[in-house]
Amino acid sequence: MTSSLRKAAAAAVLSGALGAVLAGCGGGAGPSNGGAGQARLGASATPSASASASARASAPAPAPGAASALPRAGAPGKAPTLAPGPGGLTPVFERARQKTEKTVALTFDADMTSDQGPRAAGGEHFDNPQLIDTLRALKVPSTVFMTGRWAEEYPDQAKAIGTDPNFEIANHSYSHHAFKSPCYGLPTLDGAAARADVDRAFDAFRKAGAVNTVPYFRFPGGCYDDQALRALSTAKVTAVQWDVVSGDAFAKDPDAVAEQVLAGVKPGSLVVMHCTRSAAPVTEEAIRTIVPELRKRGYRFVKVSELMGT
Repeated sequence: MTSSLRKAAAAAVLSGALGAVLAGCGGGAGPSNGGAGQARLGASATPSASASASARASAPAPAPGAASALPRAGAPGKAPTLAPGPGGLTPVFERARQKTEKTVALTFDADMTSDQGPRAAGGEHFDNPQLIDTLRALKVPSTVFMTGRWAEEYPDQAKAIGTDPNFEIANHSYSHHAFKSPCYGLPTLDGAAARADVDRAFDAFRKAGAVNTVPYFRFPGGCYDDQALRALSTAKVTAVQWDVVSGDAFAKDPDAVAEQVLAGVKPGSLVVMHCTRSAAPVTEEAIRTIVPELRKRGYRFVKVSELMGT
């Protein structure tokens, strides 16, 4: 496939599937914040943690040495977090502040809603063990944003991922319901239910035996506003978005997905992809192109926790 044809294919993948991508998975053409730009921070929570690189807004820096915080359940150990925003809003991280070092974080959303058990029982695959095996074989440190329902459906895989030092597990909610309305047709949680949903997901990781968990959260559909950020403020998590969308959800051409990622990655980038065979069937094949090409370009792969700490 020629470069021009691949670019056209990538554009078609993104344009045609965007609504379905966000309804069924996490991650669209960019963050959807519903006017919550003031919560995108430009300050770090600890001397080693970096801030959001959002160009749209920033907040004053907190006092040096402010402590990192951990969720109530499921996240032993310490990882860099961002300081709360104005009024205590949950902070949002999109890309490393350091934009000259050639680091990139590949993230994978392991999506499953609270009502998809019958589909899994009927043979639909919401997991992608081959992708995880390929990431291991290629020695790519990665962050998996997992729903609690996914961890319950695939506890052995959740434990294997969550005990492998190559990976860290972050929170993608329990039910994959929306934290802001409208959000691509997803059912919407109110403030109290949203907060409980996050705790329920961390509890599911703990029950599965995952220990490499981090206090990061990705909004289903990428949809959030100030109300959603306020609802999660007591969870002591950092919301993690992205600056590169892979277009892998419902894609059929791995070359188009690979080209879209390769065209978008810059030093300090954070890429959103998926770990769900039924919704993202060509991701593993695309990774086999993306990883060696980015390494050839001088990039080093890191987890979100390392990216946030640079």
